Amino acid sequence: MNKLYFGDNLWHLTESIDDESVDLVYLDPPFNSQAQYNVFFKTPEGVASEAQAEAFRDTWTWTNDAELGFDEIIRSGSSAVPVIDALRRYLKEADLMAYLVMMTSRLSHLHRVLKPSGTIYLHCDTTASHYLKLLLDGIFGPGRFRNEISWKRSQPKSHATRNFSNCRDVLLRYTKGDDWTFNPLHVAHDPTYVEKFYRHVDLNGRRYRLGDLTNPNKDRPNLTYDFLGVRRVWRWTRDRMEQAYAEGLIVQSRPGAIPQAIRYLDDMAGTPVTDDWNDIEHCTVPILNFLDIRLKNR
Repeated sequence: MNKLYFGDNLWHLTESIDDESVDLVYLDPPFNSQAQYNVFFKTPEGVASEAQAEAFRDTWTWTNDAELGFDEIIRSGSSAVPVIDALRRYLKEADLMAYLVMMTSRLSHLHRVLKPSGTIYLHCDTTASHYLKLLLDGIFGPGRFRNEISWKRSQPKSHATRNFSNCRDVLLRYTKGDDWTFNPLHVAHDPTYVEKFYRHVDLNGRRYRLGDLTNPNKDRPNLTYDFLGVRRVWRWTRDRMEQAYAEGLIVQSRPGAIPQAIRYLDDMAGTPVTDDWNDIEHCTVPILNFLDIRLKNR
């Protein structure tokens, strides 16, 4: 609890973390970008200097270590074996294959340490996201895939002379089991949307819209009845309709008109967060905050 591990995460996963002890995994691993990343230093006054050191090298090549890692996965009997074996036959000893071996070892252990109610968010980009999704299908099961979240960056990579500029990363979300923890999140409604759809205001100043009460499924005999002189297939049972009408939540604009439901703006939690995240700055902190909120709402 509240412990920070420093070092090779594979070693800590195998030596320090118990089976099914983790609620949530968010990982931002190397993307197989074939780039070297440096950390810059500052002077005591806080001024950036030219001094820098290599933080990590996101380059992968097929070496003896990669071969040993692949053999270990095969011997483990992991559910990822059929996928990683098929990828080896397809990719041979390519650099990308070395990267996928490294990821498979860690993803297998992350699956082991997750609780049955746990969720994993894998942050990647389109360089290898399609291969990583196959691996996650193999490890977690294709039925445990929940979302592919598109995160639009505020600072897109510009290669527009020969390709469309790449402006997004990907978050692959899988669950360990079928009964997982998830707290729906909402953002404030767009003011334009509010003005367009919540045009009505009652005597107490509450904004509302009028909603359809008819049922799209016309073959519902138990929901077919007369209400306020109108016969329709309704969404609600007669008892619920009469209760809502008594509470002032159903209106009829004139005799014979189809009754409509009053839906107050302040009863709505907001606009549900979708799998298209286009309002986050180019850093992982907001995503971590989002996941932190998810845990605090457990």
